[in-house]
Amino acid sequence: MRSKKKAGPGARRERREFSDEFKAEAVRLAAERRAVGGSLTQVGRELDVRPDQLREWARQQARARGSDVAHPGETVEQENRRLRREVAVLRQEQAFAKKVAVYFAKESR
Repeated sequence: MRSKKKAGPGARRERREFSDEFKAEAVRLAAERRAVGGSLTQVGRELDVRPDQLREWARQQARARGSDVAHPGETVEQENRRLRREVAVLRQEQAFAKKVAVYFAKESR
């Protein structure tokens, strides 16, 4: 399924089209590998697909299922860890926003 043009340096790759079945299988494989500690980069190399493309396919499938879960194959513990990290980041951002608001409120007096 590889189709590269060998026209020289800077030549663009021909745009490839993937079937829905291929995408679904690639996302399933990526989820399996990530569950046992593998990486999207490794799966991407095996399938000759960029890791960010695999992530996008996973998001599309999650949206199609009506699910907010963007991390297929994630265990409850992994999800909890991820969500706790997100909460921590959001709390830091909120604290920073409050400090900025106080700073600008003092400046405007």
